[in-house]
Amino acid sequence: MPAPAPIRQLNLLQTTAIIVGSVIGSGVFINLPIVAKHAGSPMMSVLIWALGGICWIPQILILAEMGSAYPDQGGPYAYLVKAGSPFLGFLYTWTAFLTSDTPSLTIIGLSAASALTFFYPALSDPLYSRVFAGTLIFLLGALQYRSVKIGGNVQVFLTIAKVLPLLLIIVIGFFFLDSGNLGSAVTEKIGGGPAGFAMVTAGITATLWAYSGFLNILYMAGEVKNPRKTLPGSLIGSIIFVTVAYTLISLGTSAIVPYDRLIAAEGSFVNPFSYVGFLATHAGTFLAIASFISMVGVLNSLIMTQPRLEYAMARDGLFFRRFAHLHPKYLTPDFSLLIQCSLAVLLFLLGGIENMLGYFSLSYVIQNSLVYGAIFFLRKRDDYQPSYRSPVWKTMAGVSILIQLYIAYGTFLAYPTAGVLASFGLIVSGMPVYWYFRRSRYFVKSGSSKENTSLTS
Repeated sequence: MPAPAPIRQLNLLQTTAIIVGSVIGSGVFINLPIVAKHAGSPMMSVLIWALGGICWIPQILILAEMGSAYPDQGGPYAYLVKAGSPFLGFLYTWTAFLTSDTPSLTIIGLSAASALTFFYPALSDPLYSRVFAGTLIFLLGALQYRSVKIGGNVQVFLTIAKVLPLLLIIVIGFFFLDSGNLGSAVTEKIGGGPAGFAMVTAGITATLWAYSGFLNILYMAGEVKNPRKTLPGSLIGSIIFVTVAYTLISLGTSAIVPYDRLIAAEGSFVNPFSYVGFLATHAGTFLAIASFISMVGVLNSLIMTQPRLEYAMARDGLFFRRFAHLHPKYLTPDFSLLIQCSLAVLLFLLGGIENMLGYFSLSYVIQNSLVYGAIFFLRKRDDYQPSYRSPVWKTMAGVSILIQLYIAYGTFLAYPTAGVLASFGLIVSGMPVYWYFRRSRYFVKSGSSKENTSLTS
């Protein structure tokens, strides 16, 4: 009797909702004050948000091409294995599991708890906030454990619900363009040097968390219907939508909120609705609900996608075998879901959100660099037949890698050194673990060859 395998059941709307839901979330609420502080002026802040999205365009084009060529579970892991390096495929997944994917659940969970402190001040207590966040993670994990299709439908609802208040900020912001707030400026120094290139670099790096999440849908590409058309369309459409949305949200918020008060909100949520007369009375209630829905949407999408990465690697014998288990009825990676949610809760012991963002950022750019470099080797394979091909792909891939090096430099400027070094240490720790699994009897030399689901079903 053949082993159970994932089935393709996510349509274009669900796929796009998962991407947008993974990207738009706590990052924009938390990072608006951080970016504003680094930018030195409101309009520079708006420009930095636009540049942050533009930096993603060549990366998305490369991802769309590779995703349409190999729309299988594991996405980036599978690309690196097919490019000829199971070691780099393992290192990508190990790094993601410990230093970006799992911590992202922790950060979003804590942000969700923070959003509700308006209604329940007790959640400002570290113990209560962690208990609440852990409970939320496990509840969403239970949803994803039982059904991919229902999880996708829930994500469509949550994504629409989170986008609506953001659109309201944009609309209201246009009525405040002549408020005078956009003309403010503050002289900043980053890393001991004068404001300028270093300031912009640190600012763009600070947008990384808000723009991250595009790769996640590729983790579960083996469950997307008609992926050769759906994945490129969803990825390219999503980056355009998110970039325009973030740029206009930054413009609207900067027009509504005085600049000194915006940067003073660093480390917490800025509430532009409290500066709007007819909404001021209920501004706290409105933002708290909108923020919480946004966090839940991000959590749902991440819990849905991220465990598929470890599932794909375990299927090839390069990770603990239990991670390759699929529920016989629901066809979800049940064990991988359970472990990742559990580790996210344990990470509550690590520290505050700012430290975790630094912990996340360095590992994320290293992972991305590996993936974009894979295309130079994949293009030489006989079975590489993408339905979408990136224009001037060598330039796009080279620019994508250079952008990661640029952001790595900005990481050291923008975040605490301790978090960055902790990330590097955990990356290196994967090397001996790889050799252990490489020598195990379960290792599949061809990599990602055990599963061959239909591309159109």
